[in-house]
Amino acid sequence: MDGVVAVAVAFSVALVATPLVMRAAAHLGVVDRPGPLKTHRTPVAYLGGVAVFLGLVAGPLIAGRPLVLVPLALALALGAADDTRPLPARARLAAELALAAVAAACVPGPALARIATAGLLVVLLNAVNLLDGQDGLAAGFGVFAALGFATLGGDSTPVALALAGALGGFLIFNRPPARIYLGDGGAYLLGSTLALLPVLHGSGTDALSVWFATPLLVALAFTDTAIAILRRLRAHVPLFEGDRSHVYDQLVDRGWSVPASTLWCVGAQVPFAAAGAIAAHLDPGWALTVTGAGSLVVATVAMGSGLLSTEGAL
Repeated sequence: MDGVVAVAVAFSVALVATPLVMRAAAHLGVVDRPGPLKTHRTPVAYLGGVAVFLGLVAGPLIAGRPLVLVPLALALALGAADDTRPLPARARLAAELALAAVAAACVPGPALARIATAGLLVVLLNAVNLLDGQDGLAAGFGVFAALGFATLGGDSTPVALALAGALGGFLIFNRPPARIYLGDGGAYLLGSTLALLPVLHGSGTDALSVWFATPLLVALAFTDTAIAILRRLRAHVPLFEGDRSHVYDQLVDRGWSVPASTLWCVGAQVPFAAAGAIAAHLDPGWALTVTGAGSLVVATVAMGSGLLSTEGAL
């Protein structure tokens, strides 16, 4: 019953809050303007993460983990600040590390799990931010990643279900053609929330399996980031310089429409999230084997489809 309440409340709050945030962002001039690396042709409101956060609040409260809201609010604030006034790379990294330290202090579990959470948070908030380059993509990915985590049990379930519900309400306005974006604030919030879910599951005998299964549960974000980095390295392009090396960019450059590209990418996340949910309930050795097999499938598809090629789109 708690899970149903979490989804319903989060969805309803985000559904009501999103159009209000859209108006506020437009009034404040916090919008994403068209550019050479963008797929939209008119300014689109940022700050969608605010609406998602308002819906997400229900999850930690139902789980009895209100302290978790502290790092999530800080993640939203950090990203929103970057939306309005971009931070230098070093300052942003320092802020992310500080955020990771706060998150580690606010979650339960042994020291090693807290350290792993801090590292995962820095990786995931950046990976999701890179993935958030196309209408509905990051939010759609987040829904299925969250649903995968929701099967784990423990305190992660109500938080994951609230995240899925909030993203669902937001997606009504974010689906192609998007009327509002998550922005860096929303991407940081989504990545940070996903990073906290493994440790919120608990420290029981299956905790190690959950950690081993996590790469599958967030497979699209990890895969897209890895492909973008490898393409930039092979093309001798600076890692922190924007380009069209992401999977979704490559699909559009090959003639796919933005909705089709988004649908394919989100659809690709579904079987991996399902595999991750299954692996998390296996013995650690089997969980690691399933994750390894999934990684091999991703690598084979990436190489066979030319996604690692440096020709054309860079």
